[in-house]
Amino acid sequence: MKKLRRRFQALPRRFWVAAAAVFFIVSIAVSIYVGRGNAPAPMQVPISSLLNLADQHQLLRVDINNNTLYAVGTDGKQYVSLKEDQQTVTEQLRRDGVVVTVSDGSRAALGPSTIAAILPIAIILGVIWLMMRHGGPNNQAMSFGRSGARRYDGDSRPVTFDDVAGVEEAKQELAEIVQFLKYPEKFRAMGARVPKGVLLVGPPGTGKTLISRAVAGEAAVPFFSISGSEFVEMFVGVGASRVRDLFRQAKRSAPCIVFIDEIDAVGRHRGNGFSGHDEREQTLNQLLVEMDGFDINTNIIVIAATNRPDVLDQALLRPGRFDRRVTLDPPDIGGRRAILEVHAQTKPLEPEVDLAAIAQQTAGFSGADLANVLNEAAILAARSGKEAIGRHELEEGIMRVVAGPERRSRVVTDYEKSIISYHEVGHALVMKALKHAHPVTKVSVIARGQALGLTVQAPKHDSYLTSKAQLMARMAALLGGRAAEELIFGDVTTGARQDLDAVTDLARRMVLEFAMSDLGVVAAPSSERGGELSPEMAAKVDHETIRLIDEAFNTARAILRERRDKLVEIAEHLLKVETIDGAELDALLGPDWTYYA
Repeated sequence: MKKLRRRFQALPRRFWVAAAAVFFIVSIAVSIYVGRGNAPAPMQVPISSLLNLADQHQLLRVDINNNTLYAVGTDGKQYVSLKEDQQTVTEQLRRDGVVVTVSDGSRAALGPSTIAAILPIAIILGVIWLMMRHGGPNNQAMSFGRSGARRYDGDSRPVTFDDVAGVEEAKQELAEIVQFLKYPEKFRAMGARVPKGVLLVGPPGTGKTLISRAVAGEAAVPFFSISGSEFVEMFVGVGASRVRDLFRQAKRSAPCIVFIDEIDAVGRHRGNGFSGHDEREQTLNQLLVEMDGFDINTNIIVIAATNRPDVLDQALLRPGRFDRRVTLDPPDIGGRRAILEVHAQTKPLEPEVDLAAIAQQTAGFSGADLANVLNEAAILAARSGKEAIGRHELEEGIMRVVAGPERRSRVVTDYEKSIISYHEVGHALVMKALKHAHPVTKVSVIARGQALGLTVQAPKHDSYLTSKAQLMARMAALLGGRAAEELIFGDVTTGARQDLDAVTDLARRMVLEFAMSDLGVVAAPSSERGGELSPEMAAKVDHETIRLIDEAFNTARAILRERRDKLVEIAEHLLKVETIDGAELDALLGPDWTYYA
């Protein structure tokens, strides 16, 4: 009952107004219907009989409506009679003491039958009115040319640079934008030109939108947010109208910030359409005009975000429009730790939790991924009834972000589970035997997502260059599972499909992009870079790709043959415990473990 009461209390006011209006109209209709149903039906009589009743003084009153007479008798009975067009009965009825009224038929339109006919139309018009009220001024069906930008004025707690971590260089670049919005006169006094736009470039999840809101929060100015795809419509001219409306709002609220997310949806190279007058190009042209047409005294900064700067039109990128380009890369280990500390401020952690260790295990994670790790860990801790988040929940959160939640309900036969165990241990032993491979942090035979098992690596430190030896070690590690199946069971399965796809892609990139093959120190043109391979070159690329893959597979096979005993021992142990972490794997390998020569 309490839940039902809360649901009713949460309903908006307009719902109760509409419900009251509908109830009122239905009540009127019901009362009219009931009133008509309870009233006795008038008796149809000839005009002569009606006049005889008047002579006998049995009528009280008569209402004459055109040629129809409605009479009420002294006993309460009602009569209806018709007279001829030119026949006059008024004087005769009055001589007999009957009260006579004459009407012209206009009041009949307001009778019960007329009201009953008009009532459905009134209800339909009322519903349409309520729908238009619900849509409001931003109803897209009624106002195509409105921009639809969301405005944030800092009514709640504003986002500041303290809420952004892991992108220190970007914060330094944007701090100058904050200074200009706060103290524009100081820069103009030095003859400095106002930066009109900042382009944020980086992969998804690196904090482009967050840092834009932080700039607005630091400067304490309004923040308009819109996506590039919201400008483009099927109807020609709508996108340009929305651009004009957006900047019209911004000029009224200056100083302010306009943030356009995914600007590549509207800012792509012109001339790629069927004509020069398509909707997207008109929208881009209007955006170019608005950005270059600012009054020098109008303090409006346009911040745009994209992960595809290569497809943007050059007119959009020139100085005077987007004067600065700020790159946001995935954070390094220090940045990841700072991001974890920011998101951990609102979450209770157990004292032994080491965020530096978590940062080391999350190489390549973006800020959004790290926030998701802590959120998943908090959910797991709450589900277990714990009062604080522990190391186990954080590590499980990492696994959930990487590969999804565990799928223990998946039914796997003992034979298939044995294959999975040897497959995953094959990966792990090859990784441990190669100097240039990353350390192993976890081996598991528990299904996650589409994977039946999992072997997780974590680099010791962040690196931005990869050598050929490291790439060959990565391919050998990927093929370690296939080599283990072949060595132990004398057969292979479909479990290595994803490994084979990854190895083939990596080998082709080594040939086509990195010039790490016997083709020489020239990268072959690939279709992705706009080049086409001749039949002879394509054959050479295929030959080199196969050679690299065979070399990596032979390395994995040689390692596992040499260490077959350890492969069997650890795989059988993994079947019992289902999951092994990096420290336990090192203990099982023993101090005598050596790298592959």
